[in-house]
Amino acid sequence: MYILFTLFFVSLVGIILMIGRKLVLVRDGQNIEMEYAHPFVPDLEKIKELLNKSTKKYGYLSLVLIIRTHIRSSKFLKQKYEEIKTKVKDIHLKNVTQLTDDGLKTQEVSGFLKMISDYKHKIRTIKHKIKKEEEIG
Repeated sequence: MYILFTLFFVSLVGIILMIGRKLVLVRDGQNIEMEYAHPFVPDLEKIKELLNKSTKKYGYLSLVLIIRTHIRSSKFLKQKYEEIKTKVKDIHLKNVTQLTDDGLKTQEVSGFLKMISDYKHKIRTIKHKIKKEEEIG
């Protein structure tokens, strides 16, 4: 037990002496920076420098990748839009017109729809006439 106490106090005195020497150097204005070369932890400045370089490099690569994918996807979408547009036109032409021996012939509108459109047109003209009369009178 006494051995442990003596070892503790001897190490405490040693630590006090090391700190005391450093304080004397700091008070005199001498600031000694020691570089520690730890085998597992690299220097912080080297880490910052490598991180900065890799960030710039990968940032540039990701920007180029994003721009390329944007251009390719917009080109792809434009092509698909044109294809769909032509398909819709073809389907519309098939529904509106019939191909006969003479050429293209438009399909007739059903009687019910024609009658409704005539009524709408008549009502529109009546509204227009009423608006004109009320403005004048």
